[in-house]
Amino acid sequence: MREESTGLIIGLSVGVVIGVALAIAAFFCFRYHRKHSQIGNSSSRRTAAIPIRANGADSCTILSDSSVGTESPRSTIQIGLPLWLGGLKKASLVSASGILEYSYKDLQKATCNFTTLIGQGAYGPVFKAQMSSGETVAVKVLATDSKQGEKEFQTEVMLLGRLHHRNLVNLVGYCAEKNQHMLIYVYMSRGSLASHLYNENLDPLNWKLRVQIALDVARGLEYLHDGAVPSVIHRDIKSSNILLDHSMRARVADFGLSREEMVTKQVSNVRGTFGYLDPEYVSTRSFTKKSDVYSYGVLLFELIAGRNPLQGLMEYVELAAMNTEAKVGWEEIVDPRLDGKYDVEELDEVATLAHKCVNRVARRRPSMRDIVQVLSRILKSRHIRYHPSSSSTPRAGEVIVNMDQLTRPSPIPEHRRVESVDSTADSIDV
Repeated sequence: MREESTGLIIGLSVGVVIGVALAIAAFFCFRYHRKHSQIGNSSSRRTAAIPIRANGADSCTILSDSSVGTESPRSTIQIGLPLWLGGLKKASLVSASGILEYSYKDLQKATCNFTTLIGQGAYGPVFKAQMSSGETVAVKVLATDSKQGEKEFQTEVMLLGRLHHRNLVNLVGYCAEKNQHMLIYVYMSRGSLASHLYNENLDPLNWKLRVQIALDVARGLEYLHDGAVPSVIHRDIKSSNILLDHSMRARVADFGLSREEMVTKQVSNVRGTFGYLDPEYVSTRSFTKKSDVYSYGVLLFELIAGRNPLQGLMEYVELAAMNTEAKVGWEEIVDPRLDGKYDVEELDEVATLAHKCVNRVARRRPSMRDIVQVLSRILKSRHIRYHPSSSSTPRAGEVIVNMDQLTRPSPIPEHRRVESVDSTADSIDV
């Protein structure tokens, strides 16, 4: 019996030892397999993030539908995923919300090897492009030797990836390849507002259209100030940054200087365009939404007078403002290309609104929401005058704005809220 017990104990001990050994071996095998899988996945992710560099053709070949498989946009960046952009500094990460990435070869073919020049911006040329899908777009090529151009590139991709409004120019894609940084926008066939105000080869804008353009721009800015979360300050509103589509509806463009509203708005260097700069921003180095309102007021006077701010527009305006008591002051500055074809009452209202916008004390300027309401009321009143059968009684939800109450704080309207993305540094020197 004693021998049988001893054998049983030895058998059980051997079994336990073997079981423990097998468990340890299985544990180490599992860890090895898991580590090997992580290494493989990491390598594949790194490989996928590296831009594919392809040599472009020199011919002007429009991409056909059959080439979509190899020449179509290479990737759509998902919301919240950072992308390493080729040619930028290693620390430069862009979070692009659904913005398509195009290859250099795509854009080289679509622009006939960059020969379809349609404009020249502060940071480089703009080309018209015909994509393989049949869509016509505008391609802005940023200067390769400009660090500020890189900052503008990052800012526009980050902001326009999350900002969507009918009065903002839509960004449809970008390219960061072959040491080139390009932004692809919806093509605005009628060009800039500045070209229509100052190009004598183009027909002058009529008064009704000027007021409609003013309202379109105001709505775009209202969205930036009150609809985006956090709010966005454009900081470079001017006639050359307002683009017109085929139906002459206006959209705000060029967000290279734009900044999200932050707790501190102090800057070391003043950026913007001379003539449109808020005097309070220049003196305090602090920008606010009211800085955009000032620039917008200058733009309103530009629409009224057809005169460039660099040609002493504001001095011209202040002289006219001294005579407004006699109700003839604003008529002195009206664009002669209008040939007297404008509504005097509307002129007085729009010019008075513009004068409130350029008040040197920022807190006395109206908000963009107030401005939208005033211009909307002006257009509604026009409609009633030309269509007497329409009721002049305000409909449900409609607001009648008193011009003398524009400086009062107004509540923020309800808009579709969008995701927040940190913006980058300034990019344009005065």
